[in-house]
Amino acid sequence: MRKPFSFDTQYEAARTLAEALRPEAKLCAEFMNEFARYGAQTDDERFLVENGRFQGFAAAGVNLAKLLAELVSALDAMTVKVSADLDGFRGLTRAEKLIGRLSRQRMWRRHSARVRAAPVVERLRDLLLKSDAVAGLIENHRALARVTHKAAERRLIDIVEHRRRLVDEIDIARLRIKELNAKALTTQGRIGLYGSKAEWETMEEERRALKSEADRISNEEHAMRDESQWRERFINIFQLFVDALNNQIGLCNALARKQMIDTEERLLIYQSQVDTEIPGSKVQISTELFPNIAGPISLFERGMLVPQELEHRKRAADGIFRKAFAAFAPDHDTAPGTPILDTTKISTRLRFRFLRS
Repeated sequence: MRKPFSFDTQYEAARTLAEALRPEAKLCAEFMNEFARYGAQTDDERFLVENGRFQGFAAAGVNLAKLLAELVSALDAMTVKVSADLDGFRGLTRAEKLIGRLSRQRMWRRHSARVRAAPVVERLRDLLLKSDAVAGLIENHRALARVTHKAAERRLIDIVEHRRRLVDEIDIARLRIKELNAKALTTQGRIGLYGSKAEWETMEEERRALKSEADRISNEEHAMRDESQWRERFINIFQLFVDALNNQIGLCNALARKQMIDTEERLLIYQSQVDTEIPGSKVQISTELFPNIAGPISLFERGMLVPQELEHRKRAADGIFRKAFAAFAPDHDTAPGTPILDTTKISTRLRFRFLRS
């Protein structure tokens, strides 16, 4: 049975894995540089070691993406819960309505006490703190993957180009061997047919020289062919590394996009709570306090976050996230056109009450 989800435990696991991937990425990149310079000096034992390292890096990258996806999904679910609780505070409970039949003043006191007792704003602030931490983790790994991918791809191109030149040299050597063997065969056919003994000996020396040169080039061709096959084995694991990095960049892009838009949603929910002007409902939000989600906060500070505009972008981001991480896709998808914050449900009486509090 799966253990209960713990955000802090999951985050620490993701952070630890991300830190472990950093030196592994460096070692893989360094070996690619080493191979580009001294490829022929590696042996079978080194191949097994490096192949295991590169395979392990690719697998760990997938695991990290899953950990991050689960964190992003968990934050989304927490946001839904906070938003639902906030919506509940905008209305009166059955008990409060019953009290209101006897005393309107007592009804509103009960309602205000319930709102103050539930730390919705603190939960929103905690969500923003968690959002900032996860966003930083995603961005740091994406930056590492981008830099490493750029360098590794450039090095892989050099290694592949070296092998291509090697293959061309093999083709040239084979043509030269074929040419020398043909000349040696022609010379051998001429021996004994005409000329003096001295001429026969000269032609035999010429034939032996041609065969010797053909054998020398043949040995070189075999060595180049072995090196070409050897290089191809390493090119396969280098390509795996580059593809893994590219895949990690793509997954981080999907994660970062959803995380950014979800953060905008959290800020809108926070704004809706602040708009009620309940005492103690405001907390400090700034780009300095939350540097990894500075983009959404900057829009929030300038009043550029609009629920109606965000709804379409959130649906698109959720769709991309669902394709990349089907196992962690949000299960609270709403019908198109449903607003993120349904402010129409706030009654005029409640609005007035919040303004008086």
